[in-house]
Amino acid sequence: MAINVEAAYRRYGPMVLRRCRSMLRDEQQATDAMQDVFVQLLRSQDRLEDRGMSSLLYRMATNICLNRLRSRRRRPEDASSDLLGQIVDATGGAQEERIAARSLLDRALGREPVSTATIAVLHLHDGMTLQEVADAVGLSVSGVRKRLRKVKANLEAIAEPIAASGSQTQEPS
Repeated sequence: MAINVEAAYRRYGPMVLRRCRSMLRDEQQATDAMQDVFVQLLRSQDRLEDRGMSSLLYRMATNICLNRLRSRRRRPEDASSDLLGQIVDATGGAQEERIAARSLLDRALGREPVSTATIAVLHLHDGMTLQEVADAVGLSVSGVRKRLRKVKANLEAIAEPIAASGSQTQEPS
């Protein structure tokens, strides 16, 4: 007998969402993961039986969340480097801050093709997904990811001396 996915969603949706929230600790990610659980259930409804539904959904939610966590660790889509955040914040600040931010960006992107800077802006500033960026610039997702990794490595290389000099100049409290 096929599973009634709509009834399962109404009955077990809150439980699945709680599980996803506890694992992912991000409301949007948890909601997306919960939806993925029920999409997967919908795709497999003809092969499954209506017994032990809560256990099945709990296990599915756990597996989907674990996969998302693994993917996040393997391929972080947002290079949320502290230096990058400082650069973005500085672009709206005083003229001295904007000049310093431009200097850092020139150091990070100076030897990179213009298309790499475009990719960085589209993904890191405009918030486009890797697929959207790939479509916009005519590259594969892996090509976009490779360029973003290089930009992030350049930013981290710049951040190390800045962090070292910043910690030496601060007075102890």
